[in-house]
Amino acid sequence: MGLLERCEELFKTSNLYEVLGTNKEATEADIRRSYYKVSLKVHPDRAPEDPQATEKFQVLGKLYAVLSDKEQRAVYDEQGVVDEDSDILTQDRCWEDYWRLLFPKITVQDILEFEKNYKGSDEERKDLIQLYMQHEGDMDVITASALCCTQEDEPRLCSIIQAAIQSGEVKAFPAFTKESEKKKRARRKRADRERQEAEQMQKEMGLGNEDDSLVMMLKQKQKSREQNFNSFLSDLEAKYSKKSEKPQKAKRGKKQ
Repeated sequence: MGLLERCEELFKTSNLYEVLGTNKEATEADIRRSYYKVSLKVHPDRAPEDPQATEKFQVLGKLYAVLSDKEQRAVYDEQGVVDEDSDILTQDRCWEDYWRLLFPKITVQDILEFEKNYKGSDEERKDLIQLYMQHEGDMDVITASALCCTQEDEPRLCSIIQAAIQSGEVKAFPAFTKESEKKKRARRKRADRERQEAEQMQKEMGLGNEDDSLVMMLKQKQKSREQNFNSFLSDLEAKYSKKSEKPQKAKRGKKQ
């Protein structure tokens, strides 16, 4: 059974982009992030209740290998087929090792360095505006999804969004412009609760330095957002992990 047929069987669509929840216009970085998030959902260690998790994980690895190869992707985009005889799909590869090569674990120092360079950058602004449009101004979701975001960052993020609205760059969503004080207070309470729980975890584990505190906070955030697979660490690993090994050259595509 070919890759497209396996996708149809396991993910209910033979469209490689739809499997990843993206589209043909997606950049290489977009494809990488989408692959990471979807693969987390079916990773055998994270989905032990799914008897097809291993198969899905392996198929996702092959799918990403195709879309991350420029020539293979061009053939698929043009003809809607993949070359089943290509080295990418026929070689005996451990897809777990391949996944870990793409997404190695990051260190606390990596996080601190990234946070230092990210906050206040054009990249942060671009990501924030994208989240604002995607979630139609819902600050609950925006603050939960934004990288390096704490309760203390919210006024700064709101000012960036407000400036974009005033300049006409984005539309004014009522969820943002007319957000109630009650909802804002509820969000602050959740943030305070997360911080207190993280501090309690830190105390119980006998940790005391700043780096340890950061790790506890991130773990607590990750736990609270686990169902969406959109934690700080997940997005950071997907966006800034090392480049993969060079892809194999593709042969001409052939239909299944």
